Amino acid sequence: MFTDAFVLGSASGFNGGDILFQLVMFIVLLLLIKKFAWGPLMGMMKQREDHIANEIDSAEKSRIEANKLLEETRAELKQARQDAQAMMENARKQGEEQKDQIIAAARSEAERLKESAKVEIDHQKEQAMAALREQVASLSVLIASKVIEKELNAADQEKLINEYIQEAGEER
Repeated sequence: MFTDAFVLGSASGFNGGDILFQLVMFIVLLLLIKKFAWGPLMGMMKQREDHIANEIDSAEKSRIEANKLLEETRAELKQARQDAQAMMENARKQGEEQKDQIIAAARSEAERLKESAKVEIDHQKEQAMAALREQVASLSVLIASKVIEKELNAADQEKLINEYIQEAGEER
């Protein structure tokens, strides 16, 4: 019953001391929380915020640097492609020039060989003509001496010429 009277007594009356005590304790509790919990908690949050801000700044700087390097690499790659294209074009031109030089040299050599062959043919022709003249001359002399030795009629003369022509053909 005593407990009932205590609960009933405190419930039924307004006790200003208890309220004041609870208010003071609440303020003390808030000050303690502020000093020992809220301050360090806010300090850790500030450190975390600074750390994240630094990481973001660092990431942004890295991204800018990466973009710069990417652009430089693209420029170098473009230049390398242009250089390679120029080298290929130069090599193609040199190849064309060498091809033209080789063709010109081959044509010149062919012309020289052709001229040399013509000279050789002309020389061989002249030698053959000289040999033929010599044979004709010797045959003429031979025929003339035979004609002088005997007097021939037309049939004998034709027979004699044919014999000498046949002999000349066999000697060749």
